[in-house]
Amino acid sequence: MTTIHVFVDNARYHHAKLLEPWLSDPNRKVRLHFLPAYAPHLNPIERLWGVMHKWVTHNQHYATFNQCTQAILTFFRKTLPDKWLDFRDTVTDNFHVVSLKNYKVI
Repeated sequence: MTTIHVFVDNARYHHAKLLEPWLSDPNRKVRLHFLPAYAPHLNPIERLWGVMHKWVTHNQHYATFNQCTQAILTFFRKTLPDKWLDFRDTVTDNFHVVSLKNYKVI
């Protein structure tokens, strides 16, 4: 089984004492990566929300709440999967995998 990497903010509940035994277990397959405090630009979900707003709400007018809701759902259900390659770097560009084989650390 592969490791699942989860990026989380530094909310207090992510550091709860109840989680400490689970977090310290060396055999668990989930690894938490804590983002720095006050750095929403590093949080992929915040970046995805920004892409959604740009695509759905900027320069758009919806006459009803239901039309706005439908536009948001269409973005997440159709537009995002269909155009993921166009959106991917905007959402994930802070998380490139760097291989030390290609770089010399000095």
